[in-house]
Amino acid sequence: MPKMKSIRSLIAKQWSSDVRLDGKTAIVTGANSGIGKETAKDLAKRGAHVVLACRDMGKAERAVADIVREVEGASVVAKKLDLADTKSICEFAENIYNTEKSLHFLINNAGVALCPYTTTSDGFEMHFGVNHLGHFFLTFLLLDLLKHSAPSRVITVSSVTHPMGKINFEDVSNEKRYFPMAAYTQSKLANILFTQELARRVEDFGITVYAVDPGVVNTEIFRHMSWSLQLFMKTFSFFLKTPEEGAYTSLYCAVTPDFPSGGYYRNCAPAACSRAANDDRTACKLWALSCHLLGIRWR
Repeated sequence: MPKMKSIRSLIAKQWSSDVRLDGKTAIVTGANSGIGKETAKDLAKRGAHVVLACRDMGKAERAVADIVREVEGASVVAKKLDLADTKSICEFAENIYNTEKSLHFLINNAGVALCPYTTTSDGFEMHFGVNHLGHFFLTFLLLDLLKHSAPSRVITVSSVTHPMGKINFEDVSNEKRYFPMAAYTQSKLANILFTQELARRVEDFGITVYAVDPGVVNTEIFRHMSWSLQLFMKTFSFFLKTPEEGAYTSLYCAVTPDFPSGGYYRNCAPAACSRAANDDRTACKLWALSCHLLGIRWR
């Protein structure tokens, strides 16, 4: 068993910090379970007011009840957000401006993985539409509040699988040929490209931006995998990170002071991303395409 523990320590780096966030406000998307819930709980422990932005309000309210029960004095609320529907994103943003005076942390955590071919309410392929465009649009709508609250941070959850991704500008919704893994890794590559381009565009406003790889975490996100792969993951679940461990790097980027904006982080440390993820021309082209698809102007 000691040998197994040493292997696990390499997979899930332990991390802790006593930084307080009293008076700060955070939004965590997809916070009703898994990494998002653990991220929200930790932020609440630090004294932050946390908005759980979730599609399933029943699960969200249960998550709020869990956090309030576990964290004395927790200030947490649940609000409806469906990242697969731009109308819902607009309604969520309007609600935030009407109810919150500040926003110091936007944690773009929600995501879908390896699902069958489906489209969002606006006709975008689900992985690209939720994982990238949904968070792109949400960040755009909340930018004024992030500027007003500066210094503020935007943290977007990517994946260790992003090097497998390629932005298919000719068929970004994978309509001609659909492979779930290709669609997923494209969206995770897009998360990093978005982070790097966003960092350049908001550097003068006191907003810092980071992309993180949480590791391979034992959550519900891979529920669409084949039964054989699900069985494999259950069998070797000891080697997977827990949701709490998966939240560490997002939290590290939220509370660690003064490191460069636009970076990619893994296991609570700077990490190298793929060559494609460092391509400024691709990032700029993806930015322009995203604005076109969403019908917005974001200079």
